[in-house]
Parts: sequence; structure tokens; C-alpha cells
Amino acid sequence: MTDLLAGPIADRHVALGASFAEFGGWNMPVSYAGTVAEHTAVREAVGIFDVSHLGKALVAGAGAADLVNRTLSNDLGKITPGKAQYTLCCNESGGVVDDLITYLVGDDEVFLIPNAANTAAVVGLLSAAAPEGVTVTDQHRDFAVFAVQGPRAPETLAAVGLPTDMDYMAFVDADLATADGPRPVRVCRTGYTGERGFEILPRWADAGPVFDTLLAAVTEHGGQPAGLGARDTLRTEMGYALHGHELGPEITPVQARSGWAVGWRKPEFFGRDALLAEKAAGPPRRLYALKATGRGVPRADCAVLAASDGAVPARTAIGRCTSGTFSPTLKQGIALALIDSDAAVEIGSEVIVDVRGRDLPCEVVGLPFVESHV
Repeated sequence: MTDLLAGPIADRHVALGASFAEFGGWNMPVSYAGTVAEHTAVREAVGIFDVSHLGKALVAGAGAADLVNRTLSNDLGKITPGKAQYTLCCNESGGVVDDLITYLVGDDEVFLIPNAANTAAVVGLLSAAAPEGVTVTDQHRDFAVFAVQGPRAPETLAAVGLPTDMDYMAFVDADLATADGPRPVRVCRTGYTGERGFEILPRWADAGPVFDTLLAAVTEHGGQPAGLGARDTLRTEMGYALHGHELGPEITPVQARSGWAVGWRKPEFFGRDALLAEKAAGPPRRLYALKATGRGVPRADCAVLAASDGAVPARTAIGRCTSGTFSPTLKQGIALALIDSDAAVEIGSEVIVDVRGRDLPCEVVGLPFVESHV
């Protein structure tokens, strides 16, 4: 078994009493005080996540932005330097190699944050497409990433002197005063929770003092550290995709309802022809949101069945759950599911989720499950 990778502040997570689990090849803190308590802290006050396992890569040189724009799905021309953008790296069949955030620094510099396990693949694909003079460098362990999320996130960061008045998906570089002196950080108003939030990127070597400073401010504002357990329940309540679940090499952005992250009018990007064809023909399946109407919690990979005769006979398998959890906010089970287009479900439809051989009735609902405050 391959040894799991450790983030830059593993010792602090141990000291905070975290439980750990493997995620994307990394040993990650899952929870500290309990997932529900951490989830509630983010919804009602503020929480801090260590997501330093996320990948980082630098595209640099004359034509860097052009390389990103003609390979990744979204239209980088729609944003200006100092802005970030959600985008997709697709394969030739339109499946998603990874979903990532691009930070547009300038025409000759774009900073990328891919998912942990997919960083090498993204770097390899962009490197192969790069013209002379443009380099794509894996910087996975050059920077840490901390996410401060929740309604009190702005005042929490303001208390330590960091900027908070930028637009959504905008970033600035600043210095954070720590007990060990000022540390350079990049602050971006993004997040994965549905709450107002920021991601703070210090250098890997500065992660300890930066985390200590941020955690102290979070605690003073009624918050607490949060792990991957709460991160998952929070993002599922918002219907945000997770690679390997709602997106993947066999799941296209058309199927996952992520077509808003595709620059359809661009002349070139990875997977363009396949995606245009699927969009025109209609996808064989689509992502839907399910809310349990009975007692129980749907989970990833549970089969979805037709509840009654309609476009297909009752109890016909029509799809599968890609994510499922108990919603601490709604206090009921929720799920995201890929469902066959032939089943003709729509908002308000009833379906059945097979949870370990037990029928769980669910309703097809709109997203997000809870109101967004980003």
C-alpha cells in the first residue's frame, strides 16, 4: 500500500483531536468536534478547513493565458486579471479529467488549483499542448490552502488585517501578520460551502503560523476547525459537483449540468467536438437532486428506481446516486443522482432509492437544497 501524503500542518490536526481518512492519496482530517457541529458552525458562524491537499500548478510564459483558454472548457476571455474562474479539463470523449479553478494573474501567468489526485494528469495534458516558451509547473507542495467559510468569514479575516471587499471569484495578494512575522498570502473569495467565504493560499513553509493566526480569529468569532466530513455535507446541500462522483472521465459536463462552465462559442478546447455533439443530441442521462420523503439516507452508488409506471415500468432501474448524505440543515436525507433521460423525470417526480435492499422514497427537487449565501 502506498504511503499516504501528509499536509504541512498534520501535527496541528493531531493536537486538535482530528480523526483522519484517506482522500485523493492524502491523509486528511475528517472531523474534530463532529461533522454536524462543524457543518452548523459554517452555516451559522465561521469555520476553517485545511484543503492543502488540493493541487497547484503554474502556467507561465508569453501565451500562458491563451494555452489555458484553448485547452480548458471555460472562456478565460470573460474574466480579467485578478479574477478566478471555475473550469473543466475534458478528454476527447467529453468526460471530465478534472474540474479546477484558474487564477488569471495576467496574459503570461495563470495559476491553477486542480483536485489532488488529478494534478499530474492536468499538468501533463497542458504541458503536451504548450507552445515553446510556455511552461506548466506542478507546484503541489509549494502552497497550502485554507478555506475560511461562513457568514462571519469577512469579519474574521478583517480582524487579522486581510482584505475582504473583493467581488466573488476575485483575488488579491496580501501580507498576513503572524506571531512569527508577516507572511505573504493570496486571498480569493471562493468557496465550496454555499456560504460567503475565502480561500487563503500561503507558502507551504508558512502554513503553520498562518493557520494558527486564522484559527485564533475563527475561534474568537464563534467558529471552529472543520474537516472533510462537513465539507462534503455542505457542498452536497448546495449541489456542488465532486470529481469522482458528479464528474469524471465517463461523466460529461452536459450530463452533470455543468455546461455553464463551458465556453460553447470557443473554437478550441479539449473535448469540444464530443460535447457539442452531445449537447445537440441530448445527453443519455442527467444529474438530478433527490430529497428523501421517508426515513433513511441515500448514499453514493445506491440504485435509483422508477416509483410508478410512466415512461418506464415501476421499479425499473433508471440511475444511480452519485452522492448522498444526511443534511444537517434540513435534517433529512439528500442525494445527487445521474438518471437516464428516457425515464423522463422532472422536479416533483417520485423515485425510489434502493438503500441496501430497502426502499427509500424520494422526491426530485431543484438545487440548491438550501439557500446560497456566496
